[in-house]
Amino acid sequence: MEAAPDLSAVSALTLQVDLLQLPPEIPAPGAPALRGVLDRLFTHWLSLPDTVALVGCLAQKAKTSGGLAGCGMLPSMMMQGGANVPPLSPRSPRLARRPSGVGGGHSHRSASPLRPSTARAAKEIIPQFYFRDGRPPPYEQKRQCISGVEQLFTGHSNGLRIQEFRMVTRELCKIPSFFTTVLFAQIDKDNTGFVTREAFMDFWVNSNMMNMDTETQVFTILKQHDHDYLTKEDFKPLLRDLLDNHPGLEFLKSTPEFQERYAETVVYRIFYCLSRIGSGLLTLRELKRGNLLDALRHADDEEDINKVLRYFSYEHFYVIYCKFWELDTDHDFFIDKENLIKYGNHALTYRIVDRIFSEVPRKFTSKVAGKMCYEDFVHFILSEEDKSSVPSQDYWFKCIDLDGNNILTHNELQYFFEEQLHRMECMAQEPVLFEDILCQLVDMIGPEDDTFFTIKDYRRCKLSGHFFNVLFNLNKFMAFESRDPFLIRQMREEPSLTDWDRFARREYIRLAMEEDGEDASNASGDVWDESLESPF
Repeated sequence: MEAAPDLSAVSALTLQVDLLQLPPEIPAPGAPALRGVLDRLFTHWLSLPDTVALVGCLAQKAKTSGGLAGCGMLPSMMMQGGANVPPLSPRSPRLARRPSGVGGGHSHRSASPLRPSTARAAKEIIPQFYFRDGRPPPYEQKRQCISGVEQLFTGHSNGLRIQEFRMVTRELCKIPSFFTTVLFAQIDKDNTGFVTREAFMDFWVNSNMMNMDTETQVFTILKQHDHDYLTKEDFKPLLRDLLDNHPGLEFLKSTPEFQERYAETVVYRIFYCLSRIGSGLLTLRELKRGNLLDALRHADDEEDINKVLRYFSYEHFYVIYCKFWELDTDHDFFIDKENLIKYGNHALTYRIVDRIFSEVPRKFTSKVAGKMCYEDFVHFILSEEDKSSVPSQDYWFKCIDLDGNNILTHNELQYFFEEQLHRMECMAQEPVLFEDILCQLVDMIGPEDDTFFTIKDYRRCKLSGHFFNVLFNLNKFMAFESRDPFLIRQMREEPSLTDWDRFARREYIRLAMEEDGEDASNASGDVWDESLESPF
């Protein structure tokens, strides 16, 4: 019979309290109250048959090997022992801390059974989000573009000439064909007169131009290389291409001087509508906010240029230029105060004309002090004939704002209405008290504060144009008060037209009839009066 194992051989084993995995609400085993309980539990565990067999085996190995390998081998031996010994459960993270009273201090986090030193969290791969030349196009889009390039350049080993390149601009680049000249020049930097397939691929595909939005594409094509804005000069190649290739402007080829005036007027209108800052420069943001590309596409598809009401209508140019010509009596291409006061059959007050020539709403580009040039007049007439547009609201708001504090007070409104009231009395019109007019203006605009008006109040109101007419345009004020039923019906039938569109159409019909009448008088032998000569 085998002798019972000597338990004294393991009496020196240190109790590893961590193996008990006590819940946190039980005090640390180092407390005196629990020490006796733990000792009894440990003694009971040693008296179990399975434990006796295990300890006996360990004691026998210790005698043959010359000593115990260490207390740290006990748990692993138990895990490798009989089937009656279950494995220990993983330690919970909240129990990972060792009690301060037991052991030799904190162990490193990597020593935790749940976080072996060899385990490392997988490194998260962040996809590239910045591309210097823009995000590369998808494969399918690039493949279609290359296929289109191959078709258009097939049979042209030396490259395409500028007229042949128009199809590339419109069909492949998907931008209006009037950009052909400037796009061709951007690619053909050596002025060879040809654009090869390789040169186009390098400019449009490899430089990632094809993946930009259309506004950014045309902005990049038009601007100078070292600029981040557009100037009026940058639009000249675009307008030259329009004049040379649009069928609706072919009749102007016989009068180059008026081709230049037409191009200038179009550019002035573009900057009037899009350049909100009024610096004479056009940014990419302003280009995106405008409708220039839509107007260019319309002009590219429409043979009648007069149907393109935004910017490019020749009839609109004709009205602007003829109105300027009528006021510029000495034809020095400048207008002074006495000239402008005659505008619209003396419709404007002297006070508002003084404010215009004080250059408060807009600095004149004229180089002659006290005089307005053609570009300044374009801004004036567009603001005067369509006071509901945003640029016009800004223009007239600055005129009325005498102290420049960005609000219009009742005193400022009364200052301008006083001259209106005097003119009404001179014309034997029934005078209207300012108090009554003020109540009407407040009801018309509906400001947030009845004691003053801000530019935001006019943005919300569709009748802002009538507000300004009450203050300084007597003819339009009286027309609004009379409520012409013909004009009301016209506005209802064509709601898409702006006030400027309606004015330009009326004036063009009037000017055309006057010119026809003058031609008839000439044919009958009447003396030609050079002072009434039309600029055309």
